[in-house]
Amino acid sequence: MNLTSLLHIGHVAVDVEVSSKEALIDKLIEMIADHPLIVDVGAVKKAVIERENMMSTGVGKGLALPHAKTKAVGGMIGALVTTSSPVEYGSLDNEPVRIVFLLVGKLDSKSLHVRILSRVSRVMNSEAVRQQILAAKTSDELLTIISQNDDHPISD
Repeated sequence: MNLTSLLHIGHVAVDVEVSSKEALIDKLIEMIADHPLIVDVGAVKKAVIERENMMSTGVGKGLALPHAKTKAVGGMIGALVTTSSPVEYGSLDNEPVRIVFLLVGKLDSKSLHVRILSRVSRVMNSEAVRQQILAAKTSDELLTIISQNDDHPISD
């Protein structure tokens, strides 16, 4: 498994226009709502919001990693967006975000969940990669950038 295997083209978007953290999370959940592994989209949204309320998943450098583990999904699901303008997110560095990677997984997939979040962080740690991501004009281009920078499989 790699990051692009989690990201179906319909779950990737560039220059999304949202005005708040809440609208951004709503957009991400809306994007994955039709995924066949989702059992209950309302429960997925509730799990993501509950996790976010514990501590912001805005990790810094303009990146947020909202995530949750829930029995409302049958496997790992990812979504990735860039925003058209910075969104206040309550990030650890107090900076707004423009790159957001959503990850939702099963309750019993803690180890894989952590490895995927770690991989996203590692890929996004590069300023050059973040700039390429923000410059992407299409979902296909964004997926290509992720693929080019995610060169090692994540073991299940």
